[in-house]
Amino acid sequence: MPSPHARSEIQQLPSSLIREVANAAMGQPNVIPFWFGESDRSTASFICEEAVHSLRHGETFYTQNLGRPYLLEAIADYLTNLHGRVIDVARIGAVNSGVTGLTLASELLLSPGDRVVAITPLWPNVCVIPSIFGAHVHRVPLKVKGGRWSLDLDQLTEALTPGTKALIINSPNNPTGWTIDEVGVKAILEHCRKLGIWILCDDVYERLIYDPAVASAPSFQKHYEEGDRIISVNSLSKAWSMTGWRAGWILAPRSMNSDLTKVIEYNSSTMFEPVQRAATAALRNGEKEIASLKAMLSSTRALLVDALSTLPGVEVPDAGGAMYVFFRLTGHSDSLATAKQLVNQVGLGLAPGLAFGPEGEGWLRWCHAVSEPARLSEGVERLSRFIFLS
Repeated sequence: MPSPHARSEIQQLPSSLIREVANAAMGQPNVIPFWFGESDRSTASFICEEAVHSLRHGETFYTQNLGRPYLLEAIADYLTNLHGRVIDVARIGAVNSGVTGLTLASELLLSPGDRVVAITPLWPNVCVIPSIFGAHVHRVPLKVKGGRWSLDLDQLTEALTPGTKALIINSPNNPTGWTIDEVGVKAILEHCRKLGIWILCDDVYERLIYDPAVASAPSFQKHYEEGDRIISVNSLSKAWSMTGWRAGWILAPRSMNSDLTKVIEYNSSTMFEPVQRAATAALRNGEKEIASLKAMLSSTRALLVDALSTLPGVEVPDAGGAMYVFFRLTGHSDSLATAKQLVNQVGLGLAPGLAFGPEGEGWLRWCHAVSEPARLSEGVERLSRFIFLS
């Protein structure tokens, strides 16, 4: 009798190349890790204390599918203040992490055979999730123009053909840091409205803009009108340093409220209430934490880019946000092999560009959300050693 297996579509899913590199070297004391996308800061104590208080008071039971009213109101108030327009609570569902939100959004929208367009390179989960539901992803690659990551709007609109079900946009982008501008937002929204194409926004990095004068990245929500096909998925993981908490939300048209309730029920049912308490505290009182993280990221990016730019054969395009430097080395076109060599030869842990799709091949991603600049300097020194050894 043959061995049991998952369905063929699942067997064919690619494994994470980031994990392939990290799992082999995680915990080795001689390796400095910059492969994962998270700050090395622990969650602020006032956020943690809310969860502890909740646990001590026995809040360990089921809650509403969409989240407790106090959390939904906190999300609505936060988004209203951020975007300068009233965001209705009836459009919001609290979910167990941003990636869960992306999965639920795909469940809401996609059927087998649907055509989805994604701006790439891109965090692999975002492109793989639609394929789990039988959709086909067409990739529109970012380009380096004038030393900066850039989107060709003409190429994108040509790809957004009649019959396309959805466009996926992650801005600021993981891994490049590319950030959409207002011109791009308006042009894409107009085109998608005309053709009835959904816009699925992965907004997890929207607050992490390097320009200190800018509160957040340009957003489709500022232009949202009743009837628009726009879904925003967000998370507290990055801007609030809460990766392990698995807390996020979906912002969808009000008409989808009952269906969103259903898909949450049939996936995770509810969010753990102590996490909801912590998320509420973060949203209500976390602006100083975000400002501090933004300042750190602006500083560490400048430090890392300046240092990398002094090394021979290193190309480092500019970008507007997120927490990464996406760069490449002359003569190292196989990013997975290069990432493994960096670990084995000099103890430097980076993510291979191929993990983010074929457009990322030849590139490497370096997460610079590091509170000790000396660690970045040591990492650059190890990269320099590798270059001169090669």
